[in-house]
Amino acid sequence: MTTSPMQRFEGKTVIVTGSSSGMGLATARRFAAEGANVVLNSRNRDDLEKVIGDFDKARVLIVPGDVSERDFAPSLVEQTVKAFGRLDVLVSNAGVATFGMLTDTDEDDIDTVIDVNVKGSLRVMKAAIPELAKTEGSIVCTSSVSGTGGDWLLPVYCASKGAVTNLVRAMALQLGEQRIRVNAVCPSLTRTQMADGVIENEPLKEQFMQRIPLGRAGEPEDVADVIAFLASDDARFVNGVNLAVDGGLSASNGQPNMAAYQ
Repeated sequence: MTTSPMQRFEGKTVIVTGSSSGMGLATARRFAAEGANVVLNSRNRDDLEKVIGDFDKARVLIVPGDVSERDFAPSLVEQTVKAFGRLDVLVSNAGVATFGMLTDTDEDDIDTVIDVNVKGSLRVMKAAIPELAKTEGSIVCTSSVSGTGGDWLLPVYCASKGAVTNLVRAMALQLGEQRIRVNAVCPSLTRTQMADGVIENEPLKEQFMQRIPLGRAGEPEDVADVIAFLASDDARFVNGVNLAVDGGLSASNGQPNMAAYQ
């Protein structure tokens, strides 16, 4: 975790969905390090129990549940406010992916990706808005570079993250009068469980490294630090932004590195 003397979130309360591992857990840790009360969420209670020891027990709450379920989001917000009295930041991070040709993709997998990534984001936002309006709070979504451009074998995931990317823009417009800011991070290859198949495949990983100017995969903390910035008053006039956290990947127009052929 990035060491920071800042305490930008002292006395504030943050929900981070999908926070038992990866970017979500790194984000929860970052907010906790800056003084926030943190609500951890994932579908599996055991996974949350394994990581809760990293947090101050007086400033953490675990709420297991599936954000894609229609009745869960209101319960998540209700439990948060009951425990800490307020809600200042929602980090909508929970996400899943399915890989392959669309013609070979199972209908249940399509439903799961759309339900979690799109409907889950919509539902947690809808539930959180009344409480965020009271605190003039902030929403940060985890989108992806796959939400701003296409991938070869991730059609359903790209569709879902494209929806999140434009949802952020729409909600920034809708919630501005309530002084609720809405932004997103768009990571590229990052060392998480979802990316294991790429990280562990050396030839494929090398192809990624050729496209990322900084020459490495992102770490969960790289993304967490940007999420904390977007949620903070340091970004008080940043709204409706889908911010690439991709090591420079999106700086390219897609053409090959001609220097390699000189």
